[in-house]
Amino acid sequence: MVQQSQHGVSKPTPTVLIPEILSFSPHFLLDDTINIANDGVGRAVDAMEDFLNRWAETRLERDPDWADAADKELEQGLVSFQTLLEFHTDIAFDFFEAWSLRNIFAVTPPDLPLVVPHQAGLDLDHQSPEKEAELLAEIDELRRKIENQKHLKRLLAKAARASRRHAKQAQTRLDRLSFIQPEQLQTLRVLAKDTEELYAAVSALPPHPHHTNADAHVPGLEPGKRQWEVGKAGYLSWASAQLVQQAQRESGGAVVLGAQETIAATSKEEMAVALRELEFQDQ
Repeated sequence: MVQQSQHGVSKPTPTVLIPEILSFSPHFLLDDTINIANDGVGRAVDAMEDFLNRWAETRLERDPDWADAADKELEQGLVSFQTLLEFHTDIAFDFFEAWSLRNIFAVTPPDLPLVVPHQAGLDLDHQSPEKEAELLAEIDELRRKIENQKHLKRLLAKAARASRRHAKQAQTRLDRLSFIQPEQLQTLRVLAKDTEELYAAVSALPPHPHHTNADAHVPGLEPGKRQWEVGKAGYLSWASAQLVQQAQRESGGAVVLGAQETIAATSKEEMAVALRELEFQDQ
């Protein structure tokens, strides 16, 4: 796997070949090694700080006058110690990284022909454009599927959060109703049955004494409605009641049978007969 320059001299491509053979990037390995060394430097500085704090406490017991300069000297000493360690660590590992890339993670001699196992028998220099286009199309299709899977995963995560939220709300409502025990529910069920029986008994009672015949002849009279608003029968009952009241006032409050018949009138003819009877009785 080589790359031809303009002068025909082959140049190695270790940045592509070495990671392909090792299945990891050498730079990442070296960075991890350097980070481990830097972490060791940090732990050494922390340990030195603890040691100096204990030493300073012991010295302050013997020399209390040193308290004013103790913090400054300790801080300067720790900074110098940390700077010295980091300086030598950086120089050492810079050389280590350069030497590793030139000697360990390198192919020598540079023009050595290498073939990785999974590329054995492949002609990488003479590949048809159609095959390359097909491979690129397949790569694009795989990328599209990966994006769809990521989108689906986000939707599933969102749905899972919503489901957990709804479950929490349902549990909260259940906790609010948890004071209702099965025995109490049975009591409420019996109470509803008793209420229905009470309503049926009250509905079967005879009409109230103040219930007039005029109301009885008005079908569909609803609470809050006037008699003349429910149709012809209601209007006639209301008109007859008004005439009866007027006749009672004129006759000094006497209530006669003819007045009752006037209240029960359901037609113009019956109302006229009842009114004539009232006039005859008044005479």
